[in-house]
Amino acid sequence: MLVLLAGIFLLHLTGIILLLVATINNAWWVTDTISTDIWARWVWMNGAWNYTDLPDIHTYSEEYLQAVQASSVLACIFSILGLFVFVAQLFTLDKGRRFAFSGIFQLLACLCIMIAASIYTDRFHKNEASGWYGSSFILAWISFVLSFISCIIYFVLRKKTA
Repeated sequence: MLVLLAGIFLLHLTGIILLLVATINNAWWVTDTISTDIWARWVWMNGAWNYTDLPDIHTYSEEYLQAVQASSVLACIFSILGLFVFVAQLFTLDKGRRFAFSGIFQLLACLCIMIAASIYTDRFHKNEASGWYGSSFILAWISFVLSFISCIIYFVLRKKTA
């Protein structure tokens, strides 16, 4: 059982790290000269990356952008809280009720990152011919899968009594 708990802890920690990298890193949408994330845009000029604000055009609606930013930050917060609750529940609760709160926090983190990545997919970069989704966007979807898997594991382990 100790190996199983260590594996769950590592899965959860991996999901948190990937989620933080996806939220912070500047590679949600990339071209040869532009790298964009949910916070700003970097443009390659004169041999260096220069920070610029996101363009003020109709495809970058402020409301959708704030929804993506808030959902990403909330996903990080819920996932980190879920890890702390997981460790606390190991020592405080009875076997039948142990991992319910951790599963709920992971479910909330999973839903938040799904909302953020889905809105970003649907609302941004639709009319841009050149460019592709970058590594941070892919890491966001991978962290969604990892948080969903850990959520399911927490709810399954909650039912175990042995």
